[in-house]
Amino acid sequence: MHTGLRITAFAAALAAIFGTAYGVGRGLDPVVAESAPAPHDEHSRPSARSGETGDGGAREGHEATPPGGLRISEDGYTLDLATARVTAGQRTDLRFTVRDDNGEAVTAYQREHDKELHLILASRDLITYRHLHPTRAADGTWSTPVDLPRAGGYRVFADFTPAKKNAENLTLGADLAALGRYEPARPPAPSDTAHTDGYRVELAGSLRPGRASELKLKVSRDGEPVTDLQPYLGAYGHLVALRSGDLAHLHVHPNGEPGDGSTEPGPEISFTATAPSGGTYRLFLDFQHRGEVHTAAFTVRAGSAPGVEEPAPTATTGHGDAHGH
Repeated sequence: MHTGLRITAFAAALAAIFGTAYGVGRGLDPVVAESAPAPHDEHSRPSARSGETGDGGAREGHEATPPGGLRISEDGYTLDLATARVTAGQRTDLRFTVRDDNGEAVTAYQREHDKELHLILASRDLITYRHLHPTRAADGTWSTPVDLPRAGGYRVFADFTPAKKNAENLTLGADLAALGRYEPARPPAPSDTAHTDGYRVELAGSLRPGRASELKLKVSRDGEPVTDLQPYLGAYGHLVALRSGDLAHLHVHPNGEPGDGSTEPGPEISFTATAPSGGTYRLFLDFQHRGEVHTAAFTVRAGSAPGVEEPAPTATTGHGDAHGH
């Protein structure tokens, strides 16, 4: 075979291999929609680099401190993700370890919201979402079963506080690939109403860059307000906020707790959050009622910081499907 023909054949083989591999990109707590929403459905601790742009990206001067989840290592701790890839549609054990600056596995944690560590798993398009609670072996290895419905890129967030004096809460992030046939989908449009498992959840309030604001979520079912929400992980609701584009993770704090004498079990759940920048965000509310945990998801846009004019929103594209637990 001539040299030119051999090169052509080799290139064709490479193209076939990489074409097949292109699709790379439920522990069992909350899942957000296993099917992508229709294209036109209406439905805080930040970490972005200053000057980053794009949908959900930071704008110069809007972030005093980097948000959580964008770093794999911080403050001497590293998220060591042993399972770097899974196959879409197949149940797989996801394994990881948190290591200290000596490379040793961390085996002691402070309990927060009834757990030593909270694991969030979200697709890059913020359609698929999981809030998981893995189990830890004596050697410090964490594991949880996952079953991701769609191929593509995902981000894994480990939220924890080491059992060390004066230790601060950390959110470390690492990339995960789900192998399979990749099909892009549009993200849901912004809306202040979400429906999940027969429940309607209404959002009041807005995210503001660099400034704390209150978010109220009102839960109803069959047109009636739900006034008997049950505590879930020490609160009547948990809210996770992720920024579109880089998936910066916001720490969102519930206002009040069950048994404090003033916090009612619904229909409203109140939170305080601070957006690290203007842009598009996805909010995921986990709440428990009648013994089951449900997740409501919202797409919202954070306005400009005071005194800064917000540019007109641009169209976004993505791939998609969401449901978590």
